[in-house]
Amino acid sequence: MSATQTGVPESRNLSEQAYHKIRRDILLGELFPDDKLHIEAISERYGIGAVPVREALNRLSSEGLVNRKSHRGFCVASISMPDLEELVKTRIWLETLALSESIRHGDESWEDELVVSAHRLARTQRRLPEDAGRAISEEWEKRHKEFHMLLLDRCGSAWLLGFCSTLMDQAVRYRNLSMNTNPSKLRREGAAAEHQAILDAVLDYDAGRACARLAEHYRITLDSLRNLILPEHDAKDASIRRA
Repeated sequence: MSATQTGVPESRNLSEQAYHKIRRDILLGELFPDDKLHIEAISERYGIGAVPVREALNRLSSEGLVNRKSHRGFCVASISMPDLEELVKTRIWLETLALSESIRHGDESWEDELVVSAHRLARTQRRLPEDAGRAISEEWEKRHKEFHMLLLDRCGSAWLLGFCSTLMDQAVRYRNLSMNTNPSKLRREGAAAEHQAILDAVLDYDAGRACARLAEHYRITLDSLRNLILPEHDAKDASIRRA
């Protein structure tokens, strides 16, 4: 059945497609910070018309992934170490609150979901083979976000979950950019153990320990990025140190 027959305007459907494709490439680090997003070029890249592409870019601008400058068009949002530090600090504030509340309202079904999610994450390859043409495993990213969001799932606030999800996406962008440009320097082999430590504390319903492990997990990731992201005053043409 066509989009017209289902009552969904074709332009809206194409705008959604453009939104998801551009957003995906920004988060995976395939569209680089400060890259110009010319409507015609983006339209050709994704095979989608100019009008839906413009709508998608406006939407991404409202999410902070794209910047719109008057008379200069669109570009991928910049990154900087101060911004990442603030992002991590805010994530810790919000997610430890959400995790505490989630533990307080947790139940057996939540425990079962967490164990299954953690198991799937542990079994999913974070990186694809070199000949796959992509540095980042999208399946790992999906499983990773599912696990982290499930930790917060019982907090009782859709608003809080929405904020945490948005901040998580922003943090993923920093990590993926670094992995794409310096894959040999960002092998977080300890991440799996950190996830397990968080899970163990949650299953023990020890909110204090779980929040401490979660905060530590984010701070370790932040520290691993310090030598890869240029200081703000040095980031004139590139925000990531290229290998």
